[in-house]
Amino acid sequence: MRRTESSKDGSGDGISTVSGSRNPLQPADTSSEEPFTTYFDSKIPIPEDETHSCFSFRKLWAFTGPGFLMSIAYLDPGNIESDLQSGAVAGFKLLWVLLLATVMGLLLQRLAARLGVVTGLHLAEVCHRQYQKVPRIILWLMVELAIIGSDMQEVIGSAIAINLLSMGKIPLWGGVLITIADTFVFLFLDKYGLRKLEAFFGFLITIMALTFGYEYITVKPNQEQLLKGLFIPYCQNCGTPQLEQAVGIVGAVIMPHNMYLHSALVKSRQVNRANKKEVREANKYFFIESCIALFVSFIINIFVVTVFAEAFFDKTNADVHEVCANSSSPHSSLFPNNNETLAVDIYKGGAVLGCYFGPAALYIWAIGILAAGQSSTMTGTYSGQFVMEGFLNLRWSRFARVLLTRSIAITPTLFVAIFQDVQHLTGMNDFLNILMSLQLPFALIPVLTFTSLSSVMNDFANGLFWKIGGGAMILLICSINMYFVVDYVRSLDHLGLYIGAALLSVVYLSFVAYLTWLCLIALGVSFLACGKTQQLGFVMRPELFLLNNVDSDSVTAR
Repeated sequence: MRRTESSKDGSGDGISTVSGSRNPLQPADTSSEEPFTTYFDSKIPIPEDETHSCFSFRKLWAFTGPGFLMSIAYLDPGNIESDLQSGAVAGFKLLWVLLLATVMGLLLQRLAARLGVVTGLHLAEVCHRQYQKVPRIILWLMVELAIIGSDMQEVIGSAIAINLLSMGKIPLWGGVLITIADTFVFLFLDKYGLRKLEAFFGFLITIMALTFGYEYITVKPNQEQLLKGLFIPYCQNCGTPQLEQAVGIVGAVIMPHNMYLHSALVKSRQVNRANKKEVREANKYFFIESCIALFVSFIINIFVVTVFAEAFFDKTNADVHEVCANSSSPHSSLFPNNNETLAVDIYKGGAVLGCYFGPAALYIWAIGILAAGQSSTMTGTYSGQFVMEGFLNLRWSRFARVLLTRSIAITPTLFVAIFQDVQHLTGMNDFLNILMSLQLPFALIPVLTFTSLSSVMNDFANGLFWKIGGGAMILLICSINMYFVVDYVRSLDHLGLYIGAALLSVVYLSFVAYLTWLCLIALGVSFLACGKTQQLGFVMRPELFLLNNVDSDSVTAR
């Protein structure tokens, strides 16, 4: 057996490590293969700032980037659609649900970021090393399903935006093909440097803020109702539609693949993990950056909710049909002349804005949706790369990895676009939301498990507050999403589907129970281990101890 240890420096933070195998983060032998490159071709150095010991804007700026890329998942077309439906169905009454969901998302993202900073591995890589082969493969498949579902929504959102901007001349499948092509182009922007790529994503977020902010200024929502809905948890005269919409908000905001993405993005900064002070500092600045990024995304979501709450809450199809007909809109046929409550999606949302506030509102809305779709599609592709590289330990060329991860998500999207028209995608969107809701435990449970293990996190493992609070929060989120899933299955009203769902639920819940059991052991419920944890794959793998020395120049072998 080989022993490696970091030399003791003045800080006394050297950490001894033991491993019987090569450090998994050391570069592979590149003599016979192309160098392994991805988002982290180079790492951003963190400047020293001796004059500001507690807080430095220079350091915050150096750490700024990963949180904003992570926040794009809170602004994808699925979230935008959830926002506008919330406003149209419940008015201002569910803004507090959006606020709470965003805060819960922030706390969970904090755990994911800490895992990446402290260990130097992202969540998929840690899962690869800690779980046994069969659970690991099942987990990978579940996460891939979540990424595919999210990506389908994002690509379809981009295609709908292109369709609106072209006045229907470019069909949905044409928009999908355009999105595929330009996503490949944008993804290779990281060839020009990591900071330029992050600046491009910042530009797309700015476009969303300006376009949806324009709609907000145009509609002029009631500010008193906005503040009341935001800070008073109530829902007067709410029924089943409003309850379902509240559940849908939580499901749309907290995305499973985003945990894997954020834990990987933080690796892009140069942090010496052998130095506890640097790790603690990195955790602090990444959390501050995440707070700022999610605040920006929350404001943009508020824009969308309040626009539709002010203009279209309690409207009927007949009301909208009349306005669209009087304005000579080509979209008046979208809204039947009846007294049913108005139902909108991102396509009808743009059309109804155009009817009420002029063509400029429609086109600006479409530009915002296009920015949301493009940015989230690119970050979704990164999620796919990180997940495949981590779970499968792939060592492929950049182009091969991008092509594979894009193909997995794009192929089903293209088929949907070919065989469905723009007006009949709401049912598909509901199904995709259900698909992603089902995958939440496969991201949230592992991230709580590993951040609670001192063998993985050393001195940065979760304390009692985070163990109890994080466990309760994950239980709440998963329970809410299970309600959403059960309600969706019941609405199908088909005996065969009930039986199929029952059989699948047995397998699904068994695997969730297995992950939960291991999580409870990590949280300190030691009597559940029964002395068999090692055989089940949940062991203190020696290679994880090496992570503290990866960025250190003081590693020696003996």
